[in-house]
Amino acid sequence: MSNPSPVNDRFLRALRRQPVDRTPVWLMRQAGRYLPEYRATRAQAGSFLNLAKNPELACEVTLQPLRRFPLDAAILFSDILTVPDAMGLGLYFADGEGPKFERPIRSTADIDRLAVPDMGQELRYVMDAVSTIRRELNGSVPLIGFSGSPWTLACYMVEGGGSDNYGKVKSLALNDPAAMHRLLRVVTDAVIEYLKAQHASGAQALQVFDTWGGVLSPSMYREFSLRYLQRIAAELPRGEGDERAPLILFGKGNDPYIEDLAASGAEAVGVDWTIGLGDAARRIGGQVAIQGNLDPVTLYATPETIRGEVGRALDDYRDGNGGSREGHVFNLGHGMSPDMQPEHVAAMVAAVHELSAR
Repeated sequence: MSNPSPVNDRFLRALRRQPVDRTPVWLMRQAGRYLPEYRATRAQAGSFLNLAKNPELACEVTLQPLRRFPLDAAILFSDILTVPDAMGLGLYFADGEGPKFERPIRSTADIDRLAVPDMGQELRYVMDAVSTIRRELNGSVPLIGFSGSPWTLACYMVEGGGSDNYGKVKSLALNDPAAMHRLLRVVTDAVIEYLKAQHASGAQALQVFDTWGGVLSPSMYREFSLRYLQRIAAELPRGEGDERAPLILFGKGNDPYIEDLAASGAEAVGVDWTIGLGDAARRIGGQVAIQGNLDPVTLYATPETIRGEVGRALDDYRDGNGGSREGHVFNLGHGMSPDMQPEHVAAMVAAVHELSAR
């Protein structure tokens, strides 16, 4: 699909470190349970998976926050675990317990049976959602596609769901690193094909969520997470020139590694709230764009306090970037929570645009 520039292209321009009229903003989990209209659509679908696997309903919830707030990008409504689900692990959601797999990885034989899914078959519903959303956006703002990182997906695949200490997956990495790398290689192959297909279906930027990279020690992070993020940045075909889809590498707890991520070939590094934006900007030195990083808990504060914290973050980035606001995409340092107030989101988005106007 051709990817002409949208009417509001400040998000893509910021990722390319080009001048913009104000700092662009979007939010991780901007489509979600904090919106009553999302809850109504989710009830209509009957389950989260039904919602994610119905392209028309996935399109609807993707667009809902854009109707409320002047956000500068849309992000595909989906789940990071669609890839392992399509690899045959049997994703389901237990009430109050989050995602789980019916058939988690329990042996090297399980790893050897894994194969890259057919993007036009097992994951067709995701690509149909991407193309439907692009059509409905009608060139208003860019559309972001995404995937979980290989390490993060492997965590869920081996643990069988969420985990407190990641004992199963870390044990596999420590006791049988060759098997762990076989798992990570096939998952990386799948992630590259998945993001490539999303771009072909209409996604104009791509983000990799390395949600659990920060649970690793430095040596294990470099071996089992960073290596595969670097491979994605190097090998993912994402177009040329104005049609190139910028790649954002985001990770919780990635503060020690942002120089490595910036040197990976990705266009942007997303950071959580535990690193100052000025510090991040100084360390990266204009090599790539930076995305982040307001602490999501700030959205529980009053609108006046939110505005102050937004201004602090914007100024911190500018101070670390030699007095320039360019090359910054404003975001939270992680996703929103279901009990956050839409009015507080509105205050945050307005503050970003007003305080960063050039």
